[in-house]
Amino acid sequence: MQANLAANDLACRRGDRLLFRGLSLQCGAGDAVHVAGPNGIGKSSLIRILAGLLRPFAGEIARTGSVGLIDERLALDPNQPLGKALDFWERLDGCGDPGRALEILQLHALMDIPVRYLSTGQKKRAAFARLLNGAPRIWLLDEPLNGLDAQAARSVEALVAQHCDAGGIAVVASHQPMALPGTHTLAIEDYAA
Repeated sequence: MQANLAANDLACRRGDRLLFRGLSLQCGAGDAVHVAGPNGIGKSSLIRILAGLLRPFAGEIARTGSVGLIDERLALDPNQPLGKALDFWERLDGCGDPGRALEILQLHALMDIPVRYLSTGQKKRAAFARLLNGAPRIWLLDEPLNGLDAQAARSVEALVAQHCDAGGIAVVASHQPMALPGTHTLAIEDYAA
């Protein structure tokens, strides 16, 4: 089944403030969208709406395919060693080859360290391992380069490109530029209310 993600005439209200309105996007297999704009303008809210975690103030979302989200919430038990925390998701997602993600993201040496002791960059790499092992067709990434050094950032860009080359969809919200071939940029300030 091919992945598809569509948003039609979205509006987002947080408290008394309307962040954006009239936002539409259409993504098919292989598409990457970079949601760009300064902090506080609604990039994270858009990602949460697309993931189904926030209801839009107006508009509709349609998705075909499984969804994986990386945001500031790690979704790994902070009290467990990284290996056990990832194992929980591997079993839940039916992951057949967890070693591939560990190798790509260079996490082998961290498997016995409790998640709460990992650096910001190590936690981000662990979140990508969880995402890879779950194999969702639609990746929703909120500030995926935060906390990563230059080498890890290039690795993340390569992972997103490989995902899209394999027919996946990536929607990446970031105030930082990302090197993603064929990326469509959505400037969220164009939809500011």
